[in-house]
Amino acid sequence: MRIIVARQPDGRYLLRPPASLSAEYSHTDLDPDAAAELVGIWERRYAPRWVFPSVERDYPPLVARDVRVGRCIDLALTEYLLLAHAGRHDEPRGLGAAYARARGLPPPADPGTEHREPDEEPTLFELHRSGLPPGVDPRDAAETVLADQERRLREQTHPERLRLLIAAESASALAATEMSADGLPWCADAHRDLLTTLLGPRPPAGQRPPKLAELAERITAAFNDPTVNPDHPGSIVRALRRDGVDVPSTRAHVLRHVDHPAIAPLLEYKELARLHSAHGWAWLDQWVRDGRFRPVYVVGGVVSGRWASRGGAALQIPKLLRGCVRADPGWTLVVADAAQLEPRVLAALSGDRRLAEVSADADLYTSLAHTLFGRTPIEDDRARAKIAMLSAMYGGTSGEAAPLLSLLRRR
Repeated sequence: MRIIVARQPDGRYLLRPPASLSAEYSHTDLDPDAAAELVGIWERRYAPRWVFPSVERDYPPLVARDVRVGRCIDLALTEYLLLAHAGRHDEPRGLGAAYARARGLPPPADPGTEHREPDEEPTLFELHRSGLPPGVDPRDAAETVLADQERRLREQTHPERLRLLIAAESASALAATEMSADGLPWCADAHRDLLTTLLGPRPPAGQRPPKLAELAERITAAFNDPTVNPDHPGSIVRALRRDGVDVPSTRAHVLRHVDHPAIAPLLEYKELARLHSAHGWAWLDQWVRDGRFRPVYVVGGVVSGRWASRGGAALQIPKLLRGCVRADPGWTLVVADAAQLEPRVLAALSGDRRLAEVSADADLYTSLAHTLFGRTPIEDDRARAKIAMLSAMYGGTSGEAAPLLSLLRRR
């Protein structure tokens, strides 16, 4: 059983059940509270597969009213997967664009995306614009798009593979919305204690924490130049060159091989400054509320198809701060590590037997480092091997990536 559920520009919901339910529930233009109540009843009674034009847009108000559904089809994500499979991943995928394509018309741009950066949140009114022609019922549009997507799926060489991927992505969309609503349990006191231990007391806005100020003084003293700014790489490069040390950048892996009295405090400064800017007190104020870290998770948020997040760098919580993630009383955290799943998938898909052999080890990147550099890996070798592999998967060519990728190809 499939039930279409679409959110209108005014926040009301339009539901379309199958004919067997239409007689029992004739009124299906509902405010969010009534819609949530009805969706909850139907979910418990029939466990249908819900059809959302966009789970990211249409599901959050239901979740906010304690409604959870088990299965769905996300038309926007399905459209994205079908377009990407056809090599057209840059085309708009919203309901209006998908409806236009289904009718053989030029698709309009997805509402609100023309002048917005990829990681910038849409505004309220952008979320509510569907891109549909005036007078078109979103339920009719959803039915048209669903039928067109089914037709395109049947035309594929292996439709069952794409169906499985669509089901997985749609389930991921539900999970991402629920994760965004529930947040991640986060101990703000432990976070503050860690910041104070490493950086000193919280400074006034615009000033360095005490530990960073102390390290900055040590750095300028080592250069004998009070104008050196450790926050500006160009200033450090110029200061090193004045002392007879020529470096291409101030990346940590470059500086570790430099013999100069400023390097030790500079490396410590860089690490702590990154913590302060990316996950310091301002981050805590902005993203942690009521004992929860509250980002927004986005399925298929980057061109590779991986998840992304809006707010707080939720997919890159540093190891130093992971101890702040603490289970609520009566609950237990379960940690699952995909163990470098993507490069292992790449090894299988590519048919590269040598890469498959490397992938058999528990730590793929250490094994790859041994193969790339022909020696027992040292500290930097694993990181460089990881850069090579990620560049192979995601098209990286800047900085170290190009020569490492070339070496990977030769091996």
